[in-house]
Amino acid sequence: MPNPPTFPIPTLRVVAWEDAVIDELGHDPRSAYVERFWLGILGPSATWLLRRLAAGLEASPEGYELDLGTAASEIGLGNRSGRNSPFVRCIERCSRFGATDLQLFGPPTLRVRRKLPPLTRAQIERLPEPLRAEHQVWLERPAEGSPVVLEQLRHRARQLALSLLQLGEDGETTERQLHRWRVHPALAHEATAWAVGRHRAAQAAAEAQHRAAAAGGGDGPLDAA
Repeated sequence: MPNPPTFPIPTLRVVAWEDAVIDELGHDPRSAYVERFWLGILGPSATWLLRRLAAGLEASPEGYELDLGTAASEIGLGNRSGRNSPFVRCIERCSRFGATDLQLFGPPTLRVRRKLPPLTRAQIERLPEPLRAEHQVWLERPAEGSPVVLEQLRHRARQLALSLLQLGEDGETTERQLHRWRVHPALAHEATAWAVGRHRAAQAAAEAQHRAAAAGGGDGPLDAA
């Protein structure tokens, strides 16, 4: 990651970090999910910063200028400048967890995810036991309280998995790729299992059709000649 700006750079251009998968599967930084489960991983300052950035992008979807000194003061980090200042470390922490992406080639720009992905298995293991149990209960709830939304996400994950298998990937590689695309682990596992079954059935049907055509013999164009 490039060296982060110090406050002599007065502003950063904030733009949305587009990601179709996370934008569908993820959680708004202002949501109960983030407050309950991401807070202990990101830390309070980074969580508050992401909430402010998300609100800014909601008001200005095309992007906006973030005044560093003002933003630092608003979330209680003061306006001390320098690489090791609390606010710069806060931006670095957001980037470390993939929530932001600082770009200093050209005008200083901060790409910001409008949604945070569901926790990975490793992150869930870091939660205290009561939160791990609560997270499991949360996973069993319909996405955003709507079976329709959950079914849409499941359909998308299945189609992604089936496309990978058709391109020659095996089941294990397909599931890992879905994880890299930030598909929730439980959804990725279910989608891969479905796609493997569908892909095998299609292959078996194609082989049966080929055998039937071969057994027919005289129906081929060469025999007609």
